[in-house]
Amino acid sequence: MNVEVVFWDVQHGQSSYIKSPNNRHIVIDLGTGSYGGNNEEFSPLMYLKNRFGVQQLDYVVITHPHKDHIDDIFNFDALSPKVFRRPRHLTKEEIMKDVREQDIPKFEKYFEIDRRYDYPVSEDNDPSNPDNYGGLIIRGFGPRSCSTSNINNHSIVKVISYAGIRVVFTGDNESCSFNELLEDTEFRTSVRDADILLAPHHGRESGHHNDFVSLVNPRLTVISDGRFCDSSATSRYSEKSRGWRVHKRGGGSEVRYCVTTRNDGVIVASFGINNDGNNFLQVTIN
Repeated sequence: MNVEVVFWDVQHGQSSYIKSPNNRHIVIDLGTGSYGGNNEEFSPLMYLKNRFGVQQLDYVVITHPHKDHIDDIFNFDALSPKVFRRPRHLTKEEIMKDVREQDIPKFEKYFEIDRRYDYPVSEDNDPSNPDNYGGLIIRGFGPRSCSTSNINNHSIVKVISYAGIRVVFTGDNESCSFNELLEDTEFRTSVRDADILLAPHHGRESGHHNDFVSLVNPRLTVISDGRFCDSSATSRYSEKSRGWRVHKRGGGSEVRYCVTTRNDGVIVASFGINNDGNNFLQVTIN
């Protein structure tokens, strides 16, 4: 009865997979590609289907509709998600601003899916009910007050918790939206002293908010970033993280403060209750 979180190596994008204790399947963001596999066409969704044997997703979250978060959208229907969340208040005009012509088909697919998922969520599929997810608590927060000229600041934040372990997924939020979110007492309580933080905006300086990171006070920060990440704030996240022992697939372990998909490949966090009745958190990297 454990939770498994996979932070995929999707180059400069973002995509995460969560398996609940009762084997429900969650995906947050739809980045593609792989540095470690030297495969720009790598699809996390098709990997889940073909290698993990996942035939249907229970919950998909697109934190915000930028290309590096929707790249895998054409494979969305291959796993027939039951529930789909996205920032629905954003207009097509706001989303399509500055979209390149070659990327328009992916956004048209996003809008088609958005129109299709317009029905109420059934009680037995409601992600906000932990009983549906084997006790996994899923909370969501959606900033809305910032200008829509930068839809990074409208990214949905997800916080999952189980057995006293919490992971915070932040999308590409920046200072404006964090200022708004930090005024919310429930948000502050949900993220305070969490165990793992997925760094906002791929670990760039533009997403680093000192008060937010200090509040989260993570044991470990995960950064989903590309090889040529400009204005990286990796060192600042390391300074604000408490440190956690990370295991390597080839053997050995070391205490780390920050891990990145750029250098560490696919990052897997497993947590829950062990045979002694105590909670545990294990993080594995390449």
